[in-house]
Amino acid sequence: MSQSLQIRRLAGALGAEISGVDLAQELPDAAIAAIRQALLDHQVIFFRDQALTPAQQVTFGARFGPLNIHPYVAGMADHPEVMEVVKEPEDRTNFGGGWHSDMSFLQRPAIGSILYAVETPEFGGDTLFASQAAAFEALSPGLQATLEGLNAVHSAAREYSSQGHSAQKRKSMAIAEADGLVGEYIHPMVLTHPESGRKALYVNPAFTLKIEGWKTSESKALLDYLFQHCRYEGFTCRFSWRPGSVAFWDNRSVWHFALNDYPGQRRHMRRVTVDPWPVQAPAAAARRAQAVS
Repeated sequence: MSQSLQIRRLAGALGAEISGVDLAQELPDAAIAAIRQALLDHQVIFFRDQALTPAQQVTFGARFGPLNIHPYVAGMADHPEVMEVVKEPEDRTNFGGGWHSDMSFLQRPAIGSILYAVETPEFGGDTLFASQAAAFEALSPGLQATLEGLNAVHSAAREYSSQGHSAQKRKSMAIAEADGLVGEYIHPMVLTHPESGRKALYVNPAFTLKIEGWKTSESKALLDYLFQHCRYEGFTCRFSWRPGSVAFWDNRSVWHFALNDYPGQRRHMRRVTVDPWPVQAPAAAARRAQAVS
């Protein structure tokens, strides 16, 4: 199966389209390994002409790690891991309509997201992706060294507040507002990818509140500079959806932005989100690595 995969690069910084695989099938380990390697190489990968039931999407996603159940967005009744991202014609705001990295507001953030298109508008509704590895590599050595010594505070409190973009009411999505127990978590501002070893910036406008140990006002100038730098067009690729399309991106090194440019039309997507494997003792981790190799 892995030998039949065809990979076509889409942009200079990130992104590749993969053909020759049916994600609805029970894929052999070699095919999963090839897809994983393509994700590492290209940071976001795309598939066309797939036909996935929610159960099949769950099965595919679970090959890469345990699946997340979103703390604020209700999943499907039979498949709580599957988030239905729907914008009805009468909705004004979409979900994911700003640059962000999924779930960075958690203590152990998600490592990947898999989005499947059920219904797409006649025009518009593309998703933009930005390589945070390319963004880090474009910085001066001095700023790189400075950022590698800093951590940032992440939280859902702002984005999922009553005024936050993500918590706005949408006809076909059940979204809870963050309450006082939402929590704040500290993550390095530069992540070294545990599989590829490539370094990437790890801050985002939606969930990064400030730099650890700095005042919010002190943090603002540097974070605003990084947020502007990180979405430079040369670090991005753009994906046009059609029903049956799939995007799989690495949240450890990729931002994304769902465009809201299709007024009066319906867009229906399904997402599963892959969490990191639980921390294991060395012997158990070695056994799991051997089992999937």
